Amino acid sequence: MTPRTITLGTRPSKLAQWQTAHTLAQLRAAWPGLNFRIVTLITEGDRILDRPLPEIGGKGVFTAELEAALRSGEIDLAVHSLKDLPIEPAPGLCLGSVSERASAQDVLISARGQALSALPQGARVGTSSLRREAQLRAVRPDLRILPLRGNVDTRLRKAQEGEYDAIVLAAAGLERLELAASITQYLPFELMLPAPGQGVLAVQCRADDADLLLLVRPIHNEPAFRAVTAERAFLAGLGGGCSAPVAAYAENQGQNLRLRGLVAAPDGKCVIRLSAAGLAPEALGQELAQMALAQGARDMLQ
Repeated sequence: MTPRTITLGTRPSKLAQWQTAHTLAQLRAAWPGLNFRIVTLITEGDRILDRPLPEIGGKGVFTAELEAALRSGEIDLAVHSLKDLPIEPAPGLCLGSVSERASAQDVLISARGQALSALPQGARVGTSSLRREAQLRAVRPDLRILPLRGNVDTRLRKAQEGEYDAIVLAAAGLERLELAASITQYLPFELMLPAPGQGVLAVQCRADDADLLLLVRPIHNEPAFRAVTAERAFLAGLGGGCSAPVAAYAENQGQNLRLRGLVAAPDGKCVIRLSAAGLAPEALGQELAQMALAQGARDMLQ
């Protein structure tokens, strides 16, 4: 390993800072003789907080600035929530490692402690995810789904102060920030299937830097990588953009993978749920995507 200071890039939110500090601690444990530092970069998604994510470009709004800094050499590694990384390959960059998976579930937070089924008729529920909105509408078409932006603390405050009757967030972020006490209900996968890659951290680096690829190998989790490869292949096979109402979750079952997928109309009136099992993650994701398209998913995605 060439002696140098390794620079990690991250976003300014508490969650992004936690994720990067967690990754840094693992790297320091693996490479105690190396020097590291963290650089914070503000992305478009951090700057624009008054518009829903699909309106400002979806997932890429949280990654473009970090990817540009990687290419320029300003940073050596970028730490992302994998669900924020677009499925399209980033020229010159690669996924160096993924973390062990935290909880992939979504959760409901209600100031009055009401579960989803107990929310009053016409309750205001906050989320800026079309995936979550479609699945909520499928089980509770009476709900008023309202945009929800901001960091985790901001979103929690809006729920607790009554701006919403409930909000939906990812369990992993709340657990990582030690805010799980605010969770009212963990939503089962049968009701709310997660985004591809949810609960997994990804370290992105330059594809031609052999030292960096070696550096991140000790913190790579192969079971999580197999699962998210299948999930992202499902999304890619659908040709779905990052804002499409698509969900996927894969579980390792011995050498096999079981992959569950979902494609929904934005209004939740039509939902395709399907599953399959196989050995090869990429092929399994593609197979499930073809099954979904054969069942009419293309019309919903358009």
